[in-house]
Amino acid sequence: MVASLLMALGLNPFVAMLSVGFLAVLFFRQGAHGIAVKTMAGAGLGALAGVLWFAVSSILEVLIVTFAHKGPEIRTELIAKIQQTASQTNDPQVLALFDKLKTPSGVEVLILTGLMFAFLAAIVLGSIGGALGASLLGGRNRS
Repeated sequence: MVASLLMALGLNPFVAMLSVGFLAVLFFRQGAHGIAVKTMAGAGLGALAGVLWFAVSSILEVLIVTFAHKGPEIRTELIAKIQQTASQTNDPQVLALFDKLKTPSGVEVLILTGLMFAFLAAIVLGSIGGALGASLLGGRNRS
């Protein structure tokens, strides 16, 4: 929740994903007094925290899109980005691909691809953040 709040305040999502793993190790260390967290355990804890953060963020985003009726606005912005990118090329095959992506099924493919990328990034970056947290904080005995 802390990383989601920071992201809502303008933190880069990739930095938020790293901080999720680091914060998971930090909070675990505070709750489990005297237990050392090894780097691999921190990476696992960070990966789990990344998955949980992705789930919570996805649910919140779906609720915002659903109840604020932002779906058409998001689709319009996505198509505008596709058109902007398409204007930078003259290759007919690339332009045909961009035309396919502007269709409703193409937008769905883009959104699902983005979700899969975000899921994998949350796991990997959360794991890296957890490993960093464990290596920096894991060996210290904070009483």
